[in-house]
Amino acid sequence: MSISSMTVMTIKSYKNQAQGLVKDYLLADSFIPYTSVIAGILACKVIYDLTDRISSLHFKSYSGLTKALRIEWNNRGISTVHAVFIAAMSLYFVFWSDLFGDDRTTEPVTFRSSALSTFALGVSVGYFIADLSMILWLYPSLGGREYVLHHSLSCISVAYSMFSGEGQLYTFMVLISEVTTPEINMRWFLDTAGLKRSSTYILNGIVIFFAWLVARILLFVYMFDHVYLHYHQSMRNLFHKYYGLEHVKYPGITVGYPTAPVRLLSGVCGAVRTGRHELDVVWEDNQGTEEDLDEEAMMKERSKFLLISRCM
Repeated sequence: MSISSMTVMTIKSYKNQAQGLVKDYLLADSFIPYTSVIAGILACKVIYDLTDRISSLHFKSYSGLTKALRIEWNNRGISTVHAVFIAAMSLYFVFWSDLFGDDRTTEPVTFRSSALSTFALGVSVGYFIADLSMILWLYPSLGGREYVLHHSLSCISVAYSMFSGEGQLYTFMVLISEVTTPEINMRWFLDTAGLKRSSTYILNGIVIFFAWLVARILLFVYMFDHVYLHYHQSMRNLFHKYYGLEHVKYPGITVGYPTAPVRLLSGVCGAVRTGRHELDVVWEDNQGTEEDLDEEAMMKERSKFLLISRCM
């Protein structure tokens, strides 16, 4: 079946218009933050549906779950995919990309950004918005106040870095800690599927320990060291950007060059608070699991007692 030249020209015209729309609007620097956030939200919807479809076909225990547990199961599927995506992008920008390399002396690391780095952060913002919406809609089945606070602060901080282009390096450093999320979700999946006493569950716990050690402790030591080494550069550019001055002097104090240990100590305190919050989240999950196991054990004992009573 031959196609007329007019039809071919019409198709090419629509194709060129679509490419122009994507280039001039969807992927334009000024529209990337909004495009990426929308893409992140839509991706969450797609992943939710795919998780539901795949789980119903390949996991027998999924069909026996309650509606609330199936929603949480699919929600954790979204969380896992986001964690893999943002952790991979963060590792790339922090350790492999030359965007934040020290060999670039044009501008301080705290004010460097690119279209790709902004897009990656926008997808993460879209995830936090979608997940926070689910938490609030189904509150408190998917999480209590600590989850709302965690997602709200994460969304605001990542969104600020995305829109302003500031501090993206350190934002990616913090987001590397998302490598522990898939293991924590796997722990919940195995427990919900009745595999708490399996060797896979034990192996996953070992992986959680080492991943937490590297991504939640050692990584922050590296980040604080990086902040210490580049702090004077960041502050000098900060005052130059916002006040048009290289430094501001007060009697006996040079504000443009504050002591780095003060900033380092502040960062350590912030990391300790963040670490405590993350541990609280994991501990609450663990407490909930133990309560479920205790309740299950009590039901079994009660059944045995009733059986013995009937026999007597």
